[in-house]
Amino acid sequence: MSAWYGHKQAKTLEITSDTALWYRPGMPPRPVRWVLVRDPEGKRAPRAFFSTDIALDPTDIMALFVRRWQVEVTFAETRAHLGVETQRQWSDKAIERTTPALLGLYSFVSLWACDRLSTASTPYAAAWYRKTNLTSTDAIGAVRLALWVGDIYRHSPPNREQHKIPQTVSSGWPRPSASPHNVQSRAEWMFRMSVTPWAEFVVACAG
Repeated sequence: MSAWYGHKQAKTLEITSDTALWYRPGMPPRPVRWVLVRDPEGKRAPRAFFSTDIALDPTDIMALFVRRWQVEVTFAETRAHLGVETQRQWSDKAIERTTPALLGLYSFVSLWACDRLSTASTPYAAAWYRKTNLTSTDAIGAVRLALWVGDIYRHSPPNREQHKIPQTVSSGWPRPSASPHNVQSRAEWMFRMSVTPWAEFVVACAG
């Protein structure tokens, strides 16, 4: 086997295979190909595998089984970080839309992170364990940082003088009271700040 768990080099396995009929109550029998695998080193217990495609070669069946681990990891990562299977909707149509969108988002983040992060990039050192490779959280963090930086500095071209907030804009903002006990004034000021149209603010600064 050219690809096996944790082996960068070829792995020698003892394999035997043949075809049989799979019986299931209430269903017609179906031909399957079974594969028995044994590790000559004795590190793993013998295993049996089945495929409904009897034309497949036994080594191809084993290679497909090993590759399934990448699919399982994808499902685990999308569920842990993107909310797959935990969406707050109960409509079948909504689930059919959101689940493929989240899986597509996972692929998009992975491709974007691979494009931004070179092989010499250093993983975050905040983890309690020693990280040797970049993880999904590192990829999400890199993409999130790129989005934040792009959103913050998209209105600030390089080599441009800084502009103070125009008085025509700032004069309309209510000033919070210097007293920390004036909660109503502070709350009103924060609300006005949150609803101030930023497009108007940027246009005024550019002018």
